[in-house]
Amino acid sequence: MMRRQPQQQEDQTSHALYELSTLVLNLLRYPPTPLTFSDHPSPPTVVVVPSSRLNNTQITPAGFASLLLGISLALMLCGSVTFLIGFMLMPWVIGIAMVFYVAGIVSTISVLGRSILCYVTTPPTPPRKNIPGKRN
Repeated sequence: MMRRQPQQQEDQTSHALYELSTLVLNLLRYPPTPLTFSDHPSPPTVVVVPSSRLNNTQITPAGFASLLLGISLALMLCGSVTFLIGFMLMPWVIGIAMVFYVAGIVSTISVLGRSILCYVTTPPTPPRKNIPGKRN
């Protein structure tokens, strides 16, 4: 059950990025029509706009700048949250690295001690003169 959690989180992240990029591309392709404000509220009307008219509408430079500002603000907020999470987890990462480092040192010392002990108890044999399969 615990193995599926990072996959689900990755799927959620990729889905959120996909939604964001789809939203931005749709806004760039088909910008919303400008709102008009008046003192008298009118009932909402549904207007069907032909697709040829949608392609001719353009986003204003101020609208494009505010769109990019909103995107950059959202990315900065997500980045700062990610930085905060990483900053809070950094002591745990350093602690685990130190545990692995100490375990490596202990393992190396034990292998070295075992090799010294085996050398002391059974000295190496001299090389044999007769090697089978080799003729002089």
